[in-house]
Amino acid sequence: MGCLFAIFAGLFPRLAVFIIWVARPNLVSSAFDTWIWPLLGLIFLPFTTLMYIVLYVPGAGLRGGDWFWIALAVVLDLFHWAGTVGQRRMLPGYPQR
Repeated sequence: MGCLFAIFAGLFPRLAVFIIWVARPNLVSSAFDTWIWPLLGLIFLPFTTLMYIVLYVPGAGLRGGDWFWIALAVVLDLFHWAGTVGQRRMLPGYPQR
């Protein structure tokens, strides 16, 4: 079941964050002080939010090696947004330069 969730989280990070939020709300509330940050992360940076929730240790926070995975998740989110912009430019009727 764990491997299935890992595949699922890699393909659909927004849905994975939502499932974690519903199934284990204490995990999300220990990582974030308020509900607005995970909601914004769910909308704009889903991979980063998912990694932060999974790697956060209550009482200790994030450790040294965890920041590598957070940075990698930020890069993946930025590539996702760049790919979305690139695909939008290929739509018919989009103004060409």
